[in-house]
Amino acid sequence: MDARSTSDAVTIRAAGAMPAVAALCCLASLALFWPGYAMFDSVDQFGQALSGDYNDWHPPIMARLWALLHDSFGGGAAPMLVLQMTLYWLGLGLIAGALRRSGRWRAGPAVLLVGLVPLWLGWQAVVLKDTQMAGALLAATGLIAWWRLAGRRLPPLAFAMVIVLLGYATLVRANAAFATVPLGVLALSGAPLRAGRAVVVAIAAIIAVLAIEPVINHDLLAAAPSGVEHTEALFDLAGIAGRSSSAAGTGLTTAERRQILARHCARPFFWDPLGAPGHCDTTMARLDSLPTGRLYRTLATAIVHHPLAYAGHRLAHLNSTERWLVPARWPAAAPPDQSEPNTLGLATPGRAAARWQSVAGALADTPLGWPFAWVIVALTTAAALRSAPPSPARQLALALAGSALAMEASFVVLSIASDLRYHLWSILAAALALVLAGGAAPLDRRAVAIGGGVLALACLAAIAARAMLPLPPVGYEAMLG
Repeated sequence: MDARSTSDAVTIRAAGAMPAVAALCCLASLALFWPGYAMFDSVDQFGQALSGDYNDWHPPIMARLWALLHDSFGGGAAPMLVLQMTLYWLGLGLIAGALRRSGRWRAGPAVLLVGLVPLWLGWQAVVLKDTQMAGALLAATGLIAWWRLAGRRLPPLAFAMVIVLLGYATLVRANAAFATVPLGVLALSGAPLRAGRAVVVAIAAIIAVLAIEPVINHDLLAAAPSGVEHTEALFDLAGIAGRSSSAAGTGLTTAERRQILARHCARPFFWDPLGAPGHCDTTMARLDSLPTGRLYRTLATAIVHHPLAYAGHRLAHLNSTERWLVPARWPAAAPPDQSEPNTLGLATPGRAAARWQSVAGALADTPLGWPFAWVIVALTTAAALRSAPPSPARQLALALAGSALAMEASFVVLSIASDLRYHLWSILAAALALVLAGGAAPLDRRAVAIGGGVLALACLAAIAARAMLPLPPVGYEAMLG
């Protein structure tokens, strides 16, 4: 065997080692977090899976899949934990192996280290639509990377698997199309697309997906309407009313606006006070009873009459959900260390998992858990790749960065809560894009320097805010006010 053949054999073995290590990480993760954490949303979805009575407040595709797995294997949340953890580590293992095979010896282990970050893995142990989405998208990315980074086209079976994974990820979160469509458009295109054309194609596809999703949920998956589509409009109307000088043009009556102010119903952190029984639900009952089309026309009119109030409301919420200029210990960042109390048999993992979650919680209030920081990382990565020659690694890095940025951009106008879990995929995608970009030299050094400076300044401002602002209320009920 000549030297070149020997080198190729070593490279192939090294590439195969990465999926094997990922498989071990998967088994260790399952052992640590068994049978998975269940939050309030998880309990509600499992209840639907047991009863067979589905609605669209949470993604019906996840509840139906859970019902299928529960009927086949039982085990409460465990089958869903196995699914999302397997997809998570499968994707990371394939990306790591593909990078090793291409000669990126350090990048492969770096990808696995991304998966082992306690905060991110701690959230992946929670059975939720966000973690199901992250797992599906990581597995799809891994399949794409395995063939594309070797300069090969995806075989038909692998391509079909990617489409299924992207489809599931799209249906498992209401706003997931903003992440899945850019990833699919940029990563699956045969040749790199120009930025303008990619944006046009992605926007058209996102609009089409958003239009067909309700049809799939209601007609194909037989989920009853729950009124969840009203939440965004109610949140924005309350926010506008809370920042306007009068009720005129806000869509609310003077009495309703006074109640919004007196009961502190409009909170940048989340919409929940507006739906809380005995709190603000009666205040918004009249608007909530309107047909969906009329409700959003009312919102459009309010925006036209009070553009500054709307902008202030949306920017305040964006700051909250991106976790920039907020107090220390901003809620809903740390993964849970126990399951939501329930009577459905959804148990809590053991003490070792709780200790892991304790470490994860400590990391939640660092840049690892600050979505705004990862937005800057993704922007910097995309800008730095402008001068890099076309390559499979460059294209996949841009696809991941584009997916993260499009998802985060959607929160500017389509977001009603500040939970960190909503940003899990964006953070993972930005981190992986950074790893992939490291081998797509030459990078634009000026973009790297500017992006690094902006990141440092933004993080310093975040640290100052956390040092100076008063601590937030402790607990869900306290945040409701």
